[in-house]
Amino acid sequence: MVFWSYYFLINRFISSKKIYPNAATWSSSTWKAATVLGALFGGFFIGWIGVASTLCIVFVLVALAFVITFQIKKKPILNPNIGESVKESLKVGLKFVFNNKAILGALSLDMIAVLFGGAVALLSVFAQDILHVGPKGFGILNASISIGSILTMFITTYLPVNKNAGKKLLISIFGFGVCIIIFGMSKLFWVSVAALFFSGVTDGVSMVIRQTILQLKTPDHMRGRVASVNSMFVGSSNELGAFESGIAAKYLGGAARAVIFGGVMTLLTVVAIGAKNKTLRNLDLTKDIEDHEKED
Repeated sequence: MVFWSYYFLINRFISSKKIYPNAATWSSSTWKAATVLGALFGGFFIGWIGVASTLCIVFVLVALAFVITFQIKKKPILNPNIGESVKESLKVGLKFVFNNKAILGALSLDMIAVLFGGAVALLSVFAQDILHVGPKGFGILNASISIGSILTMFITTYLPVNKNAGKKLLISIFGFGVCIIIFGMSKLFWVSVAALFFSGVTDGVSMVIRQTILQLKTPDHMRGRVASVNSMFVGSSNELGAFESGIAAKYLGGAARAVIFGGVMTLLTVVAIGAKNKTLRNLDLTKDIEDHEKED
């Protein structure tokens, strides 16, 4: 499912710079939808035809995806440094990111929000010990985050977030932190569901803006390197965030306090970066989009 979404995006969007923002929105939306629907259909097929038969279907789909990969049209190589070592390439990518305040600010905000504000690792504890809703409630809590993200990201395909993108990014992540704090304080199941839903909404907005910033502010020859650095930021923050949640829950006296602490840290990070990073705070992508339209 994830492959199909990216296959569509590569063939539909990559050749035209003027629709980068819309492409970033569709990319985030389809990826998020694929991760949710993939798990949903996986569970359905396991219950219907069993694990072995489901894995056979997965194998067939992966093989089909492998074949279709070769149908993607070739594009010219934009990186002039052919044969550059991985170490040197990564070094250049990191240097570019740390010298670009807009990109660095966007990546830092996302990393800190996921690192401290992610409540997913502790959802089972909330479902079992705090909200007392069991496995079904856990499923609803988990799904509410993804539903909020998916709905928001599809809506933003029609409501662009280019104007005042920096302020919108800061506001969305601040809102995410507020939702996480409400979830940590809640003892009512549907209040918790609503808090997680809106955390997904705000996370969806921030994801779209971050991807748009990366597309518009990165030169063609640096895209692969910046994408690699972005993957490092996102991947490490997800895993470290789960680790941080467990450690915080142990030393702060419970899951609720750990989640509230993470939400507060997210808010403080947004305020600090917003105050210090003027480039990100005043970022507006309207001119960048207009310039790309002229190029096309």
